Amino acid sequence: MKINVNEIFYSIQGETTRAGFPSVFIRLSGCNLSCRYCDTVYARSGGEEMGIDRIIEKVRIFKYHDHITVTGGEPLMQENALLLLSRLLHEGFSVQVETNGSMNLAGVPAGIRKIADVKTPSSGEEGSFLIENLKYIGAIDEIKFVISDMADYEFAKKFMAEHLRETRAVINFSPAHGDMPWKDLANCILADGLKVRLNLQLHKIIDIR
Repeated sequence: MKINVNEIFYSIQGETTRAGFPSVFIRLSGCNLSCRYCDTVYARSGGEEMGIDRIIEKVRIFKYHDHITVTGGEPLMQENALLLLSRLLHEGFSVQVETNGSMNLAGVPAGIRKIADVKTPSSGEEGSFLIENLKYIGAIDEIKFVISDMADYEFAKKFMAEHLRETRAVINFSPAHGDMPWKDLANCILADGLKVRLNLQLHKIIDIR
């Protein structure tokens, strides 16, 4: 079973509730979206065909890690990505998958933490999130909104009111690096009393990949 892998690396997790912990990142190649603020454009193409056994071997090279992050691009575009997730889980790893929410999540194995991104207007990909995916997002999962401006903020608030009233997932509001000041977004969250988590990109703050 081959998977097109862009890179495998060891770093500090910069986002989600696991931020700050060491993580092994498995970045798969290919993406079906083209977000304006994408910081991994290089992952849309290229990569190396690797078998799952070889990927596991590379993961085991690294020292302590709190979890494994399967990311992209859009990792769920690849047919064998679900097999990779299942194998990582079977090997005893704690695993999260980062997805843009445009791919069906029904087949993601139970026990995998799903980080689903709802694209805001500034991304240029508003409307790509599959609403039916919300039924596959549970208490261990997370939903992310990247906020570049107040239009994005209002969009996210409206989406929450219409679709996320009953969710048990953590909701992350992520200020777009260089666009939305962290303090401004924090003040908006507090002023509106939103049940969300301010999701700073820690890896950019400490200037590590």
